[in-house]
Amino acid sequence: LISNALFWLEQYHADGLRVDAVASMLYHDYSRKEGEWIPNIYGGRENLEAISFLKDFNEAVSKNFPGVETIAEESTAFPAVTHPTFDGGLGFGQKWMMGWMHDTLNYFKRPPIFRRWHQNEITFSMVYAFSEKFMLPLSHDEVVHMKASLLYKMPGDEWQKFANLRVLFGHQWTHPGSQILFMGGEIGQTSEWSHDLGVAWHLLQYDFHKGVQAWVRDLNELYTSRKALWFNAFSPSGYEWISGDDTENCVMAYLRKGEATDKVLLVICHFNTNVMAEYTVGVPYGGLWKEVLNSDDKKYGGSGILNGDLKANKKPSHGHDHSITFQLSPLSIVIFEGEDLPKASKEKEQKTNGKAEEKSVAPKKTKAKKS
Repeated sequence: LISNALFWLEQYHADGLRVDAVASMLYHDYSRKEGEWIPNIYGGRENLEAISFLKDFNEAVSKNFPGVETIAEESTAFPAVTHPTFDGGLGFGQKWMMGWMHDTLNYFKRPPIFRRWHQNEITFSMVYAFSEKFMLPLSHDEVVHMKASLLYKMPGDEWQKFANLRVLFGHQWTHPGSQILFMGGEIGQTSEWSHDLGVAWHLLQYDFHKGVQAWVRDLNELYTSRKALWFNAFSPSGYEWISGDDTENCVMAYLRKGEATDKVLLVICHFNTNVMAEYTVGVPYGGLWKEVLNSDDKKYGGSGILNGDLKANKKPSHGHDHSITFQLSPLSIVIFEGEDLPKASKEKEQKTNGKAEEKSVAPKKTKAKKS
C-alpha cells in the first residue's frame, strides 16, 4: 500500500493524498456491535497494526516527497492525528474537520427564522479548531446519494438560496484551517454530482451561477493575497472573537490575523434575512477600515448594499476602544481590512529588521592563533 502511494506521487505528481475512512482503521469496534470484533493484545479497541501502518505511510511520504500533504478523513476524537510521529502522532499533514461540516450544514439547512436558537452550531467549531491542523471540507460525500447539491440544501427562494451559499463559502474561507470544495460547488450546481454527466458548466449562462463563480474566485484571490487568512491558519494567534452571541440577529464577527505587521481582517457573518442600517462592532485599532469583499455586491448576485471605506470612531465596543458602524445586508458576509496599523507594530518590525541586519553584517571575532 505504501509503495502504491509513492507510485502516484512519483509518476503522476500528485501534491496530496487523502486517506479515506481512517476512523474505521483506527478502531476494531468502529461500526461493529459487541461480539463482532476482537480486542488488541492489551485488551483495548485500538487497531495497533493500522496505527503503525499509518505512521509508516506518513513517514515514507514525508521522507520521499517533502511538501506533499497527507490528509486524514477521520471523524472521531482520536488524538494527535496531525502531530508528527516523533511526537506520538499519526503524522498526517491535515485532518478533515467533519464536525464543522456537519454542524455548519445543519445550521444552513434551517430557515433563518429558526437559526437564532442554534447559534452554537456555527460557533462550536472554534472550541476545538486548534487541536489539530484542520481542513474544512464540503466534499463529494455531501452532494451524492439523494443528499441534494449544496445550493439546494439552502432554504428560501432562489435569491435566498444563492445568498446563503455565498455566505457559507465566505464563512468557510475565513474560518481557521484550510478549505476544500468539491467540483460544481463553485458555480452553485443545482444537481447532485454525477460522474456520468460531470460539472454542469452550462449553468454559467445564468447570472446567479456566474455570481457564485465570481465570488469563489474573489475569495481565492483574497485568501492568497492576505497573510491574515493563511499565515496562522492552524494557530489561535490568527483568530480573535469580536462577537459570537448576537443570536437574535444571527450575526458573528471575528478577526483574522497574520504577523504583527500585517493588516488585520474583520469578518462579519449575517445569517438572517433582516436588514440593519446601523450595525456596530469593535475594532482593534482606529483609522480607515476598507471593505474588501461583500457577498451582497450585485456582481455576485446580491442586492447591492455596500459600505465602502469607513473611518473608525473613538467609541468603545466589544472590548475595543474603537468601532465602526455599517449597513448589514441580509444573508451576507462582509470583510473589512484595517489600513492604518498602530505605530507600535510598525516600529517593532523595523527594530526587528534592524537587529537582523546588524547581526548579519557584524564581523565575527576570531581568536589569534598561538604560534
